[in-house]
Amino acid sequence: MATRGQDIVSLIKRQIEEFGRDLALVDVGTVVQVGDGVASIQGLQGVRSNELLDFGNDVLGLALNLESDIVGAAILGDPNAVKEGQRVQSTGRIIEVPVGDALIGRVVDPLGRPLDGKGAVETTGTRSVEKVAPNVVARQSVDQPVQTGIKAVDSMIPIGRGQRELIIGDRSTGKTAIALDTIINQKGGDLICIYVAIGQKQGKVAQVVGSLEAAGAMEHTIVVTAGASDSAPLQYIAPYAGCAMAEEFMGQGKDALIVYDDLTKHAWAYRQMSLLLRRPAGREAYPGDIFYLHSRLLERSARLDEANGGGSITALPIIETQAGDVSAYIPTNVISITDGQIYLEPELFNSGIRPAVNVGLSVSRVGGAAQTRAIRKVAGQLRLALAQYRELATFAQFGTADLDAATRAQLARGQLATEVLKQAQYVPLSLANEVVVLFAVNEGLMEDVEIEKVGAFEEQLLRYVAGNHPDILTAIDDSKDISDEVSANLTKAINDFKPTFTG
Repeated sequence: MATRGQDIVSLIKRQIEEFGRDLALVDVGTVVQVGDGVASIQGLQGVRSNELLDFGNDVLGLALNLESDIVGAAILGDPNAVKEGQRVQSTGRIIEVPVGDALIGRVVDPLGRPLDGKGAVETTGTRSVEKVAPNVVARQSVDQPVQTGIKAVDSMIPIGRGQRELIIGDRSTGKTAIALDTIINQKGGDLICIYVAIGQKQGKVAQVVGSLEAAGAMEHTIVVTAGASDSAPLQYIAPYAGCAMAEEFMGQGKDALIVYDDLTKHAWAYRQMSLLLRRPAGREAYPGDIFYLHSRLLERSARLDEANGGGSITALPIIETQAGDVSAYIPTNVISITDGQIYLEPELFNSGIRPAVNVGLSVSRVGGAAQTRAIRKVAGQLRLALAQYRELATFAQFGTADLDAATRAQLARGQLATEVLKQAQYVPLSLANEVVVLFAVNEGLMEDVEIEKVGAFEEQLLRYVAGNHPDILTAIDDSKDISDEVSANLTKAINDFKPTFTG
């Protein structure tokens, strides 16, 4: 009995000694109104913009509107779990995401929580989702290529490391396909890829992940997804979270590629949040800072100079147009921010020209600086030939009998170039293979091949060169150039192959 009494005395003593050690000031408020995923909170006096709020029951919020007596917050979890009169606590943490190598190969939500059933993500570092873009002094010019493996893009609309190249077009014109082929083509390379799915159906995201896994591309890829069924605040955070993950690699001096699929849905999510938070609406009901929404995101893509580590982030934002209207509000905003655009046209897609790149409206403002010398040599006249062909094709549809020989030759060259630039999905080509095919077109070595047999000719030619002249491919890959010797050997190899072509 005495022992029990001593235990009680010692317990009370310990409690008295430890009393007051872990005191902490906590900013607490009360939910006064809630609805449509937005809560109005009274009493949070010291809260900061973009600070995480704890509603309890594993539901977090994001402080967005800081008014004199009310804080407007977006609910990041289940909005039905938050009730009026509920207690809210500030966390003191500006919204951040886990970063690091442990994320590679994983599918996560915008808060870094795993969605692939492979267990917890073992990361130690975190980064704020919002960060000021590197200034002009810290950047260097874009002159290293990102090989997409797509002939039409690498030859005419080159993408460089640190560039922001917009992919724009109507629904179902192959925008995501170009981005995925670019990711797949980085297999075995030094480019870490991040695919951010914003407002996409779960089925589509699962299909994308399956395609990347089948191609072995998940080994260098992170997938961040905020699906169509997720709340607007999560969709709003998603691209910034993906960019923060990419910035971790850029800070280590590595190169990263990030795809935002797509920023149209991101703008919709932000508009929804802004209207619910009672922010003044402007053109098309978007808030006044809609341009800043995307500019502060895309400006974070850069190629840093050697003093800052020399890393880079290359961005491929995707924008969906309605009925080909590139002059709409969000498309024109993003076009003005980016360093060029790849415009995909429904008419070309439906006529079987895939990727359906419109050469006239597509441009890369980095230009040849981001191309290897080998591609630059073999693709010099390609854009011109295609542009002229598109113009002539309009007149030629009335009949070619009255056209002169030079015009007919020009039409034939354009037809051949169009056919050569067709490419199936998920089969990006290596640099050397692209050079071989474009060299054959540029040197006029394919002019006697029937148009309907061009695809078979290309496939058999690449197989022939790989089997009988691997030294040519190795020389192109090593030097990224075409020497006179390689040019002569390649011409001979193509001429030797032509009699063996079975069609």
